[in-house]
Amino acid sequence: MEDEEYIVGEPIYYEVLSAFMSIFIWGSGQFFLCKQRLKGILLFAIQLIIIAIEIFTGYWPEYFAGQIEHFNFRLYGGYFTHGIWGLVTLGQYKGAGNDHSTVLMLNGIICCIVIFFILVFYICNIVDAFNQARIYRRTKKKTSSKEYAKQLYREIFPYIFLTPALLMVIFIVIMPIIFSVLTAFTNYNRNHMPPGNLVDWVGIENFKNLLHSPIWSSTFFGVFKWTIIWAVVATTTTYFLGMFQAILLNHPSVRFKSLYRGIMILPWAIPQMISLMVFKNLLNGQFGPVSALLVKIGVTKERVMFLSDPALAKFTIIMVNLWLGFPIFMIMIQGVLSNINNELYEAAAIDGATSWQKFYKITFPLVFRATSPLVVMTFASNFNGFGSVFFLTEGGPANPDYNFAGSTDILISWIYQLTLEHKMYNMAAVMCIMLFILIGGISLWNFKRTSAFKEV
Repeated sequence: MEDEEYIVGEPIYYEVLSAFMSIFIWGSGQFFLCKQRLKGILLFAIQLIIIAIEIFTGYWPEYFAGQIEHFNFRLYGGYFTHGIWGLVTLGQYKGAGNDHSTVLMLNGIICCIVIFFILVFYICNIVDAFNQARIYRRTKKKTSSKEYAKQLYREIFPYIFLTPALLMVIFIVIMPIIFSVLTAFTNYNRNHMPPGNLVDWVGIENFKNLLHSPIWSSTFFGVFKWTIIWAVVATTTTYFLGMFQAILLNHPSVRFKSLYRGIMILPWAIPQMISLMVFKNLLNGQFGPVSALLVKIGVTKERVMFLSDPALAKFTIIMVNLWLGFPIFMIMIQGVLSNINNELYEAAAIDGATSWQKFYKITFPLVFRATSPLVVMTFASNFNGFGSVFFLTEGGPANPDYNFAGSTDILISWIYQLTLEHKMYNMAAVMCIMLFILIGGISLWNFKRTSAFKEV
């Protein structure tokens, strides 16, 4: 009721009328009722440009002139109608020179993104017409287009500089994600490769096959189980070895700390791919020097197949990853240890605490509190640890019970096998969705439970 004291003129239908006019003709509410002539003309010009793009990129003038008897969007539609038609149908005629399903899908996605922004702009036009009419009704003062432009510029100035980055994210990150998600609902595989064949929508059939078809479900659950084991073990082993090394280097009796720190960080400093290729040659069961050395010194009677035996290959991958991954945790934890107040340990010693009690009650809680976000990120990274598996074993050894996967394949390397080697793009897309849900859900849950995340 306090607002009603300064409201003069017509009742609220003034704003409704302004918004209603802008629903059909952009800027008409601003132009006629709010006296913002320039803004109204610009908004109407934008509407005309959008309509012109649709009309003149297709054959609408010929159709309205009666020159086209049977109109169809495939041949005569404009940019927007043809894009939506392509996304809905994925083409009608196969073969070279005809419809290319994946191109139609990609163009349709771009078209839908453009339409989305047009709708956002359209809604903003209506809301602005309503708000400007309310201001004009209450104050009877005209806000000129120039004044409004200055005010709008001050408000959206940061967004102007963020726009290029936003466009890059949309067309380089979001658009491929949408394409991958949509591919999961098609039959896009080696038997349906455009332009020789068309791709069709199959709904959730691929998800049903993954979970219920024996040949797919057994592989999925087997690979998924190993992926979980790999991610958990790879993260915990590197974390605790890094903590152990950091505590040793932080001990007062250790000399030449910088030298030891420099030596221990080398496994992380060297490019991982190079290290993995070296380990692959060293641990080769038939020709590798490690296996030959074990036989020569009498540790084993025959060569050890580090990368050919399924169980041993998994153990080898974890050990190699341990060597490559612990330095980053070592450096991180050593920085945390250097900032812990020594008075805490002195007070604990006065109370009779043992070294283990000091570690368990003081060191570990403080270190884990500071490094828990890094642990979560490392876990997510190991879930997608393609290099550690592929460059060492290439997913092998072969597993006859799996479909297009080896004994050491994790989800991300299985996706690689499905796409580049077997061209099962639809099933690979399903796996990408499952992987995203798993990693995103687990990471979000862990982040929210960490103290460091809550403080931020």
